[in-house]
Amino acid sequence: MTASFPAGLAPGFADPALAAQVSFRAALTALSEPGCLVALGHGLAPPPPPLGPAAAALALTLLDHDTPLWLSPALRPAAAYLRFHCGCPPAAGPEAARFAVVTAAELPPLAVFAAGSDDYPDHSATVIVDVAGLRAGGPLVLSGPGIADRATLAADGLPADFLACWAANRGRFPRGVDLLLTCGPLLCGLPRTTLVGG
Repeated sequence: MTASFPAGLAPGFADPALAAQVSFRAALTALSEPGCLVALGHGLAPPPPPLGPAAAALALTLLDHDTPLWLSPALRPAAAYLRFHCGCPPAAGPEAARFAVVTAAELPPLAVFAAGSDDYPDHSATVIVDVAGLRAGGPLVLSGPGIADRATLAADGLPADFLACWAANRGRFPRGVDLLLTCGPLLCGLPRTTLVGG
């Protein structure tokens, strides 16, 4: 039996259970090995622009009816798609979101997102940031847990004050937000424990 979708709404995973497992493992790999690039989005019908396949796969895997979502303005055309496939309620603003999907150009200061508490650091937001380019080697130098020595990364389009914002976010540990950087089908994790220099 073929699933039916509202007019104009793209389908999600061809095999939701299997694809969600693959995507979840990819997200865990990205967060446990910061700087490692992971391919994501196989088995996913093209999501509505400008949402990329890696960002869409993460959303379809991680979001549900208990995860308020905030979308930056450029990505709001994907709101109906994400509500239909994930059931996620819209967050009133970034401060109320458990998850956010934003473009790098529209990334607000990280301090506006929920950072959790010392007792419940897991009550923080996870922010999926769609960057203009993502590749190994580049101006960002990563070190910390999950990195043997150091890793280098290029993530194009991040705000000019990103390094300062990230240092402040890391300084709140165990509180703070975790980032998942995406570009097309590529994913790279930046957990709050990672030191990023330039």
